[in-house]
Amino acid sequence: MHPSLDLLEKYNVPVPRYTSYPTVPFWDEHIAVNEWQQVLQQQFTACNSTTGISLYLHLPFCEKLCTYCGCNKKITNNHSVEEEYMQAILKEWQLYLQVFKHKPVIRELHIGGGTPTFFSPENLGRLLDGIFAQATIHPLHEFSFEGHPNNTTLQHLQTLYNKGFRRVSFGVQDHDARVQQVINRIQPFENVARATAMARAVGYTSVNFDLIYGLPLQTTESMATTIAQTLTLQPDRIAFYSYAHVPWTSRGQRLFDEHDLPSTSVKMQLYQMGKTLFTAHGYNDIGMDHFALPGDDLFIARNQGRLHRNFMGYTTQHTGLLLGLGVSSISDAGIAFAQNEKKLQDYYTAIDHNRLPVVKGYFLTEEDVVFRKQILDISCNSTTILPHDYLGLLRDWVIPALLPLEKDGLIVLADDALTVTKMGENFIRNICSAFDLHLQRKTGVTNTNQYSKAI
Repeated sequence: MHPSLDLLEKYNVPVPRYTSYPTVPFWDEHIAVNEWQQVLQQQFTACNSTTGISLYLHLPFCEKLCTYCGCNKKITNNHSVEEEYMQAILKEWQLYLQVFKHKPVIRELHIGGGTPTFFSPENLGRLLDGIFAQATIHPLHEFSFEGHPNNTTLQHLQTLYNKGFRRVSFGVQDHDARVQQVINRIQPFENVARATAMARAVGYTSVNFDLIYGLPLQTTESMATTIAQTLTLQPDRIAFYSYAHVPWTSRGQRLFDEHDLPSTSVKMQLYQMGKTLFTAHGYNDIGMDHFALPGDDLFIARNQGRLHRNFMGYTTQHTGLLLGLGVSSISDAGIAFAQNEKKLQDYYTAIDHNRLPVVKGYFLTEEDVVFRKQILDISCNSTTILPHDYLGLLRDWVIPALLPLEKDGLIVLADDALTVTKMGENFIRNICSAFDLHLQRKTGVTNTNQYSKAI
């Protein structure tokens, strides 16, 4: 069910993507490292022998600046940087092994960036060998990586496949040559098709494409062509992201003319058209921005109520501990978050001094844990049970925010249960924000310089 443009306009406000709760702007600028280590050790002990742990490796290097990108990255053509960075990650891993005191069981691993395929296949293999040498691989592990279609080689795919990887996510963004030119991401469709075919030939069982709507020079016609080309390759998953224009934090976004951005009305049409075409061709709407074919694990997990959401996006795994290695990486220990140094040199300095490179973070209160569960339930299952022990907070903050959503037909409230309607599935971020007590208490409205708009 598609909402009207008026309804899309009404809810097209700055709002978090809720890969965490509380969201990063509410974290403390300096975390107590000793306390973080204690929480980390407790959570590791609780989950390692049952679910295992998740790892995220952040590889920040790119050869070119894509001007739309809001990721933490380092632009260079000097590939000698690979060695120093790998050694830093492996040393950071050693520091965490000293905290854990037991051999980790790795259930989930994702390599992101930056451009992970900036690294040579040989170096990626050596990096993973260094990680795996002092860990056990869970028999039901899920390993994935982000690949650039221009530089992902057969050797990259084969090397990572041999290490247990079965899912690859290609950063496609848009197939239109004019759009690629303005965002400095020149990537012919033939390269995407070749990389996809190679992945499947090697044996990858899930191929994801990242597409973005709202980029400069995009039109409904150009997006229709991009989607039609994408559908010919039948990726197992599609992430259809709204372009987040945040030039105050991503300086590269200042390099193109903002007048080239689609109007709000056109951007909403792009979103509606994309969702219509994906669902018409057999893709299922998983949640925020994500679509999957019926045979994909993400769709199966959603149907079975096993879907989880963290800093890696939607995942079929919920290990209880996500450990981030590398510059700017974020770790999630269930009741605490910690983020590494964002500047590469600061990260190296911490590692050189045998210090965990965490700097920013947050320790969740009992209230945070409860309302985090509400947000996860809504974003992963489209339903939640309102917490009876927090009736005062529900009455003062949550219910007043939910009533307009109910009036607009986005949710149904009955017997303390909230269910997202088909219409409401277009506004998951807005619905989650009703349970964001930090955001509501701070201003009553979202700070426009902290979050991208919902559509």
